[in-house]
Amino acid sequence: MSIFLSQNDLEILTGKKRKSCQIDALRDMGIPFHINAAGRPVVTIAALEGKEVDKPDTEWRPAVLGR
Repeated sequence: MSIFLSQNDLEILTGKKRKSCQIDALRDMGIPFHINAAGRPVVTIAALEGKEVDKPDTEWRPAVLGR
């Protein structure tokens, strides 16, 4: 089982096939999402279930820049 909605699930949720229209629909519905490198919206199943997503306490920085 994936942690992300499939493209088909996203089309059913938003009622849209075009990625730009899906993004607009997700914004209108207030559903959190990210845009992947292909410009497609990515929605986690946890976001739809209303679960709190754990975020790291600090932002990652490469070791060469120091902490």
